[in-house]
Amino acid sequence: MAVYDFQRFKLLLVEDNNFIRRILEDMLRSFRFGHVTARANGQEAIELIKGMRDNPETASTAGLDLVVTDLLMAPINGLLLTRWLRTAKESPSRFAPIIMLSGAADSDYVNSARDLGATEFLGKPFSAETVYKRILEVIDYPRQFIATANYFGPDRRRKQIGPLGEEMRLTKQENITTVYSAAKVVKPKKGSADVWCFRLPNRLKEMAAGGMGGGEPGEMPTDLLEEAEAHLERAALDFTDWANNYLSQLAKLCAEVLAKEGRRNTYFEQINLLAHELRGQGGTFGYPLITIFGKMLYECTGEGCREDDAAVDIVKAHIDAMRAVLREKIGGDGGEIGRALMEMLKEAVEKNAAAN
Repeated sequence: MAVYDFQRFKLLLVEDNNFIRRILEDMLRSFRFGHVTARANGQEAIELIKGMRDNPETASTAGLDLVVTDLLMAPINGLLLTRWLRTAKESPSRFAPIIMLSGAADSDYVNSARDLGATEFLGKPFSAETVYKRILEVIDYPRQFIATANYFGPDRRRKQIGPLGEEMRLTKQENITTVYSAAKVVKPKKGSADVWCFRLPNRLKEMAAGGMGGGEPGEMPTDLLEEAEAHLERAALDFTDWANNYLSQLAKLCAEVLAKEGRRNTYFEQINLLAHELRGQGGTFGYPLITIFGKMLYECTGEGCREDDAAVDIVKAHIDAMRAVLREKIGGDGGEIGRALMEMLKEAVEKNAAAN
């Protein structure tokens, strides 16, 4: 089995949360990626890439080998960034693997990411091992790229053979053209049934294995994964402060919304975004109840939710429950205390829904 070395890789990390971006950046450097560049959102990432391309000193090396991006960001989110990387004429990295990372791992988001050309989707909370496995997946098992009139990106079909062994593909063989070069990518004309399949050399594996990869899967040294896990454990010491800061922001929004007459949707949108962040991070740092309660709050403050004083009380109940988890350092499922907090929240949410 080949031992991988990522020193030659150029990796772009896009994450709007400063705390998580720093954690991920440290983790990737622990994996010994030689070039890690981090940006806070899709707009900054696109500006960076355009600047590299337009700069004579970096134009020849402006391509990226791997992109790891969060999904929910502003002003340009991970979905729009993926679409730009896959379809824009200015993009120097249309074939680069894109790992979408998000706490919003709902099927709609996963399908949207896939349909825009994401290579892999990794839900938060994450661990060093889950990030590592996604990276190995795109290196060891690259999917051929497909170009149709409506799509360009990795082959979206995970399974091509039906339960009885029948071929599941609808496109006829005469409509399929195999392409062996990435030099020019042009989609088939609109309305055309043509499909272009790009069969390209596994450049990432060649880079990682120093040209000695062969057909066998590889791995990176075990001590690097252990080092990355240790980085994550040390970061957990700062998580309580980070989470309490978010809970304070939620409490402030509750006070402001109670003083607000008329439409309150802007406040609840902000509450929903903060809940999404808490949902995504708790389990990463040993507080799975924070992830569970954050998800519950995210779901009950989404589009079309109630915005009356009773709805604010529900938000406050979630804040109190999460503060209790952090104050008492309740890990795992929380045992008896965790069950009591869960039942309290479920009862409050159900009463609120019944009164709607």
